[in-house]
Amino acid sequence: MSDRTIPEIQSPCVKLCIMEPDSGFCMGCGRTRDEIASWISLSPSERETVTGQLGHRLANLTRNKRRKGGRRNRLAKTG
Repeated sequence: MSDRTIPEIQSPCVKLCIMEPDSGFCMGCGRTRDEIASWISLSPSERETVTGQLGHRLANLTRNKRRKGGRRNRLAKTG
């Protein structure tokens, strides 16, 4: 075994992986698929840049959005 330790890379993942189709952002963490896939290989400054954008992205994901399904929609279609 080696004495080398692997540095821990912080991730914004909250284990709620649902991609919002209109924007392409994850509704849990706010990252794109490409950002999620390449997260480990990004430099610390690149991760910091992405992390700095996440609050704005997440706020825009939920602003002015109406649910497209659910009970109310099903009842409206049958009634």
